[in-house]
Amino acid sequence: MKLAILDAATLGEGLDFGVLDRFGDVMRYESSTPDEVRTRMADADILLINKIKINADNLAAAKHLKLICIFATGYDNVDIAACRAAGVAVCNVKGYSTHSVAQLTVLMALTLTEKLGAYTAAVTSGEYQKSGVANKLSPIYHELCGKTWGIVGAGAIGTQVARVAEALGCRVLAYKRTPTDALCCVPLDELLEKSDIVSLHTPLNDGTRGLIGARELARMKPDAILINVARGAVTDEAAVAEAVLSGKLGGFACDVYSTEPFGDAHPFARLVGLDNVLLTPHMAWGALEARVRCLDEVAKNIKAFFGGEIRCRVDL
Repeated sequence: MKLAILDAATLGEGLDFGVLDRFGDVMRYESSTPDEVRTRMADADILLINKIKINADNLAAAKHLKLICIFATGYDNVDIAACRAAGVAVCNVKGYSTHSVAQLTVLMALTLTEKLGAYTAAVTSGEYQKSGVANKLSPIYHELCGKTWGIVGAGAIGTQVARVAEALGCRVLAYKRTPTDALCCVPLDELLEKSDIVSLHTPLNDGTRGLIGARELARMKPDAILINVARGAVTDEAAVAEAVLSGKLGGFACDVYSTEPFGDAHPFARLVGLDNVLLTPHMAWGALEARVRCLDEVAKNIKAFFGGEIRCRVDL
């Protein structure tokens, strides 16, 4: 069989793709343009992708394709209906990045709450050393203990963030499509109105696209922190940028964007470098341990598929 990895560069360094050799001949491409996707799919039996978009148009070029394996939990980049119509199975990977994403989420909250950028800059610039004062305590920062942390999307990642937030002394509210007794679940508007920190962990689908827009942002406290580690399009990015620039949000952190990487025309281009903004390059999921787990799970998905087992199928 022929396996094609179409965007290996998005998977980072330190992975041993040799674990896939047992399934057939592996062609590894660091990146693929839309035209190259069609060409490289033509003879592949198994397609391995992370961010590549798969649709009816490029599926038409795949004459032997049996299985698409996604190196991710989210699969909004794959037209599942088109795959189903073409008789191509699709598998994702679940649970591999829970701790990695939760770790960055909490780090973002701590960094913005602690005003850490300003304090490290004071030492890096030499300001502190030249000040003659033993302590620098401006800008004012606050403890997380006693604050309310709102979790939007309480799946595995959101639940793990909730555990850490509670350990830090936060009261946790959650908005979940199917409420659970394990968390204090409330309507979205109530969560936004009461939370000092709001972190987003929902998948991107028709029900969550644009979930946080101008109306929702207006309900948040003016000093609240918004963190998006879900998908860029879960928010109205222009509305978020306007809220930050107009002082209607106390802080904003984001690891995901509707266009990746984003360019100068993107709303967040205006936010780069602001003291109350943290923008990271879609790296939350990618601690080495998480990426190793992901690759191992992809190999298990391939083995299961050709062994007649249903595992992590998202097309059924």
